[in-house]
Amino acid sequence: MKFIPIAEKIAPIGQIGAWALNQACLEAAKWPDDIHIAVDLSAAQFKHRRVVFDVAAALGASGLPPRRLELEITEAVLLEHTESNVGILDELRDLGVRVSMDDFGSGCSSLASLEQFPLDKIKIDRSSVNDLSERERAQTLAIIRAVTTLGSSLGMKTTAEGFETAEQLKKLKEEGCTEAQG
Repeated sequence: MKFIPIAEKIAPIGQIGAWALNQACLEAAKWPDDIHIAVDLSAAQFKHRRVVFDVAAALGASGLPPRRLELEITEAVLLEHTESNVGILDELRDLGVRVSMDDFGSGCSSLASLEQFPLDKIKIDRSSVNDLSERERAQTLAIIRAVTTLGSSLGMKTTAEGFETAEQLKKLKEEGCTEAQG
């Protein structure tokens, strides 16, 4: 977990991110057509508009259809250089890729960000899913249900991160999650 923050500080994160994106697309291109891949983008990658070029280059080199690529961003991307980042997100979506907000609710999430930024998905942080395994707390279920209802109302998918048991997966489906990642 220390690698990315160090790489962001010493500046090669753009090169590392481009390499990781390229490798992910090359690998995913070998998979069946109905399987998608999600790749995290660092907030540091948004400081330069090169991220759009990197995504287009990775798709071109791999032959991966853009609809099979999902780019995950965190709140940090939304909180810095808002106007510029909205433009970058629009350009990425114009390429045909999907964009999701990762770890929604784990930091300074604002409901306004769901309206302001072009997003396709909300990802519920694993901390909420972990609470399901400890005990079924009414508050945890209410939060998951609220996020999935909000996502559905906005035409966005919702993914719950970090499920570990069939029981958790069943509960997440019951609460309206459209996808789960475990």
